[in-house]
Amino acid sequence: MKILLVEDNVLNQKVVSFNLRKFNYEVVAVTNGVDALQILSKEKFQLILMDLMLPGMNGYEITREIRKREKLAAVEKEIPIIAITANTLDNDRQKCFDAGMNEYLSKPFTVEELIHKVHLFV
Repeated sequence: MKILLVEDNVLNQKVVSFNLRKFNYEVVAVTNGVDALQILSKEKFQLILMDLMLPGMNGYEITREIRKREKLAAVEKEIPIIAITANTLDNDRQKCFDAGMNEYLSKPFTVEELIHKVHLFV
């Protein structure tokens, strides 16, 4: 499975990527929305892990743009998007779903929690 990790914190990128690779997942990491949208137009991914607080476009805006592009392209199956965020207010989870994300994982999370969420879409 090829996973796109959209995360601006390089240390978080390394930790998440390292743990996913232990389970033989291929991980491509980018730090912002422009790079995420650009790579999605060139490469196929089976899952996206999306931070919410990013420079430029936030994770909600990126997700809405991805869903818009999928709709315009009439894709049969949307790419699952899991929000990864330190935001844990009551309405944050619902805001993720409203933007088009499929699942939500709050930081800090364990490797087990991460893998469990990823396995929901394998």
